[in-house]
Amino acid sequence: MKEQIQVTLPDGSQRSFPAGITPLEIAAALSASLAKKVLVARIDGVVRDAFTPLYNDVTLHLLTWDDPEGKAAFWHSSAHLMAEALEALYPGIKFGYGPPIDHGFYYDVDPGDRRISEADLEAIEKKMAELAAQDNRYIRRDIAKAEALDFFEKKGDPYKVETIRELNDGEISFYQQGNFIDLCRGPHIPSTGLIKAIKLTNIAGAYWKGDEKNKQLTRIYGITFPKQKELDEYLQMLELARQRDHRKLGRELGIFTFDDDVGPGLPLWLPNGGVLIEQLELLAKQTEEQAGYVRVRTPHIAKESMYLTSGHLPYYQDSMFPPMELEGGRYYLKAMNCPHHHKIYAAEPRSYRDLPLRIAEYGTVYRYEQSGELFGLMRVRCMNMNDAHIYCTEEQFADEFRAVNDMYLRYFKIFGIEKYVMRFSTHDPAKRGQKYLDLPELWAKTEGMVRRVLQDSNIPYVEVPDEAAFYGPKVDVQIWSVIGREFTLATNQVDFGQPLRFGLTYTNRNNEPQTPIVIHRAPLGTHERFIGFLIEHYAGSFPLWLAPVQVAVLPIADRHLDYANNLMGRLRQERLRARLMGSDEKIGKRIRTAETAKIPYMLVVGDKETSEGTVSVRRHGQGDLGPFSIEQLTRRLREEIAEVLG
Repeated sequence: MKEQIQVTLPDGSQRSFPAGITPLEIAAALSASLAKKVLVARIDGVVRDAFTPLYNDVTLHLLTWDDPEGKAAFWHSSAHLMAEALEALYPGIKFGYGPPIDHGFYYDVDPGDRRISEADLEAIEKKMAELAAQDNRYIRRDIAKAEALDFFEKKGDPYKVETIRELNDGEISFYQQGNFIDLCRGPHIPSTGLIKAIKLTNIAGAYWKGDEKNKQLTRIYGITFPKQKELDEYLQMLELARQRDHRKLGRELGIFTFDDDVGPGLPLWLPNGGVLIEQLELLAKQTEEQAGYVRVRTPHIAKESMYLTSGHLPYYQDSMFPPMELEGGRYYLKAMNCPHHHKIYAAEPRSYRDLPLRIAEYGTVYRYEQSGELFGLMRVRCMNMNDAHIYCTEEQFADEFRAVNDMYLRYFKIFGIEKYVMRFSTHDPAKRGQKYLDLPELWAKTEGMVRRVLQDSNIPYVEVPDEAAFYGPKVDVQIWSVIGREFTLATNQVDFGQPLRFGLTYTNRNNEPQTPIVIHRAPLGTHERFIGFLIEHYAGSFPLWLAPVQVAVLPIADRHLDYANNLMGRLRQERLRARLMGSDEKIGKRIRTAETAKIPYMLVVGDKETSEGTVSVRRHGQGDLGPFSIEQLTRRLREEIAEVLG
């Protein structure tokens, strides 16, 4: 056994340590303050416990709360802490699965004849805090399948027994904190004492393994933080998010609806939503036209053979709608646009002079999301994607990938997105041929190319292993709304696999066939998810350029209708979206209605305005701005729009 090992740190430096040292001990050797923050470690690309002994040379990343993997381990460990509290409060309770989720964790439990309700959450929280304060270490033990089965059979937990029976010897481990033992792959944080703030949020029903034929378990959701201040801020954000919930505002503002006869996850866009879609699509088309894209259209279905060629079958089959049997063949609803665009590229011979070729489409795609995962506009089954594929040479790649990132930055400025990060996803070499295409040289080359572009562009990014697309590395764009809520906006992917599968080529300067590199990009993601984000980001008060109704015209009395209608004509000539709000209701009530509808400008016209050819202007959220001539008003509106769009 080696006495010393070489540890390569993220900055490329190497340090020598005694064999058997743990990442946590390495952190302490580097910095006492760092050691207090380390939750887990990425060891040779795999996230492991920070208390894992190291006996060979490794590449090491120490992960904290600021890293997604750190949060995931923190919340997974919190699920175990909750399970320990439940077992103390409800002896004999049975446990299903307890994973971390995007924000927090849950555990599916079977309390038997007892019932756990929202009223019980406070007592469970109190018990969790008591156990956390004991600062018990999380201890991992690899265990033989027979011993694991024996343990949970004696304990009388059928869910753990069923899970163990599906595993193989050599892939089973237990974790223990205090007196509680659970079946788990890990990783976990060093000890319960790191969990300082606890909130159990709600209870729901969940079928065991998601199968309605199985028993319904009780799912308890929670979230934890290393500091009470962070929990307080999170709860405040939740309250703001509740007020800005896109499902609530979308209904109140007439943007979208769902209908049982249409089907779950299939939104119907109402007129105001139609305007939002058109304005976003117009922005994207103008931006892409200036960047040299060409637009195409493709059908909503395709033969199975195309998806076999692309490799999406069987990788994504579970996310695709079942096939249709037609004319002796099988057809699928389109789940992605890329294979269609590859066929368009292949429709005619290409030369290096034709590249880069940038093909764009607002294509409708259909994905079979599980019913339990559907959520307003954020998770739907029919979506319209701001999609494009760039076919380029290796020499052109850096400029093209950088240009896509620059397009993201322009959109961030337009929509007032100040906090963002690029999530660079690489592959796991051990999973080539299974999860990833088995082309090691191309993986190494393209991951290096993407990394260099991100570094040279000084764009904030984090590198995440084992999350690449099956055909190449990708960059997912994470953004935060003004209230601090995180969203995955879009993706920028490199594809070296599908050009080979489809036999895509171009002739180089020597008249030799070459394979292009493909960049998949979707800066605005889908209409559905992005509009859901924007509703919450703006709290329904859209900027003037995007607002479904930009101006409300409010005549005080019927005798002012002719002037109001002439004013409507002038506004429409200026290509402004205006609504006449004339009725028998008093003007004050109509102003309140326009305010509730979050219409940016309200123009009140009465005797004085009619005689002077002016309007009395109100701005949503600001109140009365005073009298304006029509020319002053339209100039102000044009300038306000130009200030954002340029």
